Amino acid sequence: MLFDGHHLPVWQDGTGYLDPETGEVLPTWDEALDQLDADEDAEPQHVIRFGEQVDIQGVLAGTPDADRCIRYLSKYLTKSIAESLDGGHSQREHAARMLDALRFEPCSPACPNWLRYGVQPKDAKAGMAPGRCRGKAHKPDHLGYAGRRVLVSRKWSNKTLAEHKQDRRTWVLEALGQLDEPTDPHRYVWRPVPAGDANVPPLSVRLLRSVHERQRWRAHLRELEARAAVQDLSAIELTGRAA
Repeated sequence: MLFDGHHLPVWQDGTGYLDPETGEVLPTWDEALDQLDADEDAEPQHVIRFGEQVDIQGVLAGTPDADRCIRYLSKYLTKSIAESLDGGHSQREHAARMLDALRFEPCSPACPNWLRYGVQPKDAKAGMAPGRCRGKAHKPDHLGYAGRRVLVSRKWSNKTLAEHKQDRRTWVLEALGQLDEPTDPHRYVWRPVPAGDANVPPLSVRLLRSVHERQRWRAHLRELEARAAVQDLSAIELTGRAA
């Protein structure tokens, strides 16, 4: 660590961050990486080993493990690291000390904490100061972990969230018998509507119409689901009588 407290690099427009005493320009992130690569004796300051890697097995729909995995996934999607701090005063103090230590640890190439070590953060800009990074790693709910705890949907379904949303919408429209969307992209012309247009109803009216439409769709879906349940029950009874 080269700079701390009030002794911090200063910003100069068009140049970047400078040493407050010598006025020298601090090396950029890329220059610092080049210096590190050129140093044959460079070693990491901290090394953590977590043991053998777990062999993760895939899960297929319809298998006995699928329901169990879904329950676990639903649980940990909403679980926060901070929620496990219920072991009393000593655990909360430990978490507070860890959070205070992580406050000045660099979390990414763009973290302002690199200024403490005489390196300009990647894409440096004015106003950066050590200890004021807004990254996830410096927040109590993450405690140093800035990545995703659960893979995003496209990692295990090959679909994005927008595609999942469109699939649900298509299913609802098919169930309601309203899947009549045009296939010709040139059928409609989209343009901004200026404020006060007489052809556009007030926002309150449009919102009420949307709510009414959703309520009508929901009632229709429940009706269709009830019919399907009765048909399934009837099929089961007929199968039982035949047997």
